[in-house]
Amino acid sequence: MTTVGVVEKWVLIDAVAVSAIAGDILTAGAMRRIGDLDLIRAKSGISGAAKAVVSSPMFLLGVCAMAVSFFSLLFTLSVVDVSLATPASAAITFIGNAFAAKFFLHENVDKRRWISVAFVAAGIILLAR
Repeated sequence: MTTVGVVEKWVLIDAVAVSAIAGDILTAGAMRRIGDLDLIRAKSGISGAAKAVVSSPMFLLGVCAMAVSFFSLLFTLSVVDVSLATPASAAITFIGNAFAAKFFLHENVDKRRWISVAFVAAGIILLAR
């Protein structure tokens, strides 16, 4: 395993998380714009529903962001311990998704979810030490 510094480890972990957040928010936004796939399928069949999804630029951009996240994770795991990289990137993604859902998708993120975000953030602090 190649040795990387603490800052480099967290930059790699953050790259995984940021690209995952982008992918999640873009695909969720695309699916909301596309609408109910059951209704589309009822009118146009399964091929119509598939066409509605894959012809969405926002959806395709989200898939690309998810691919970047996946390959970033592969690279990160080549130089960072899995016991740090995976839980840290998942936790940062969880926190980032809550904020992005609130501010980009205008979701109602209730008090209980914000409390869980705080607990996850505390876990990252413990993990980082």
